[in-house]
Amino acid sequence: MQVFLIRHAHATDETLVLGDPLRPLTAQGRVQARKLGEKLRWYDCGITHVWTSPLVRAVQTAELVVAGLDHDITVDIAPDLAPEGAQKDLVARVRKLPADSSIMLVGHEPGMSHNGALIVGDTSFPPLGKAEAVRIVDGKLRWRFAWDAEAPTPRGPDL
Repeated sequence: MQVFLIRHAHATDETLVLGDPLRPLTAQGRVQARKLGEKLRWYDCGITHVWTSPLVRAVQTAELVVAGLDHDITVDIAPDLAPEGAQKDLVARVRKLPADSSIMLVGHEPGMSHNGALIVGDTSFPPLGKAEAVRIVDGKLRWRFAWDAEAPTPRGPDL
């Protein structure tokens, strides 16, 4: 199984009028998300499932990354990916998917690095930057890829 963890792209700041759940991506964030998807398309990232936090910035990131990947795949809302979500429940649901699945999870920090730590079994899993992807294959961290990087950065004991 492959798991791609993606932190949402750059979003507008929270205000009294615009609460945290409703914060959309900025113009820069939209570019970041789309470019990340385009870059992932060239690194054999055939996604079978996309789950995202219900917060606006995460949904927009997921949709733009999928558009950049040029995949015809539905983006599903996963409340467990919200900042106050139940990460262990989410990881348990991921592990129930078929072994040949390739799932993209889009959310927030510190939840995304916590999910990564649970999946790879390493509590020192580093946080994800905005519009950064992490690829985990069969429980092992393979690489990290920022939206503005030329290529993924290998991470893991066997790379």
